[in-house]
Amino acid sequence: MSSCFQRRFGMKPLRTVACLSIASTLLGAPAWAQFKPAAEHSAAQAKETAQAPVFSANVNLVRLLVSVRDSNGALITNLDRRDFRVLDSGVEQTISLFERNTSVPLSVALMIDTSASTRADLHFEEDSVLRFVPTLLEAGNPDDTFALFSFNWHVTLESDFSRNPRHAERALHALRGDGGTSLYDAIYLVSDTLSTREGRHVVVLVTDGGDTTSYKKYQDALAAAQRSDVVIYPVVVIPIASDAGRNTGGEHALATLAASTGGRIFYPEGFERLDAAFADILHELRTQYLLGYYPRDVQQQPRSFHPIKIEVPNAPVRISARSGYYQP
Repeated sequence: MSSCFQRRFGMKPLRTVACLSIASTLLGAPAWAQFKPAAEHSAAQAKETAQAPVFSANVNLVRLLVSVRDSNGALITNLDRRDFRVLDSGVEQTISLFERNTSVPLSVALMIDTSASTRADLHFEEDSVLRFVPTLLEAGNPDDTFALFSFNWHVTLESDFSRNPRHAERALHALRGDGGTSLYDAIYLVSDTLSTREGRHVVVLVTDGGDTTSYKKYQDALAAAQRSDVVIYPVVVIPIASDAGRNTGGEHALATLAASTGGRIFYPEGFERLDAAFADILHELRTQYLLGYYPRDVQQQPRSFHPIKIEVPNAPVRISARSGYYQP
């Protein structure tokens, strides 16, 4: 695990700014095919061959996690490959990979806001997370894992990726509310951490408002999430008694982060509705479609952003999927 994060277990706290790193991840697993020359050559041919480069084919599969809802907001789970249309930079693509209700393993990063404004009511969030973790692990892929992060003015890895709920329980009981809110720094760093993990990358973010102390900006956080193929589910807890008021600008930014990564924002009405928000997130993760394609007829420029549009023609549906990807 990256030393960028302060840990609870015997390590000196590190300011977030001291360890910001650029996420560098491919959008799909590249398939490498190496072609070696024949074993027998003349001396001249052997010398020439020894100096020649090894040729490889690098093909990037773009993977899309997609949720589809009808006009009433109910999830639609019975669509087929032929029902979808995918456009990359305006060019229609051939869907090469399709899974309905995909069981690809989940790496879920639970991010808990521990800034000063959450101090009075933090235990409500902790209790709800403690109920969510066993449910996440019991009903899905046996390779599903979770990690726990807290953030205020710095980002702390409380419990590394595992399947042990006791790790989360110990860490959650030790949390205390204090300081500002480095929300964008937290998303940036957690996205970078998720980028190296196999399977689906999910962030469940529990907070009471917007960013106040980050070094990174909104666009930095969004780009890091999109480069790492992260789906963000913000859970905005309102009202909180110790909060001076709603941060509508921060809430709008969170809603846009969710929509741009294929997630959804939740506004539970009181702490008793936190469990329902977590249950809705889990249900959506269990009913996602997985679509994949190899980009064709689109301009290939390193680090360029490719906008993606997904359609279900002739059907009144709402589609949640990331808005695009960065060319490796």
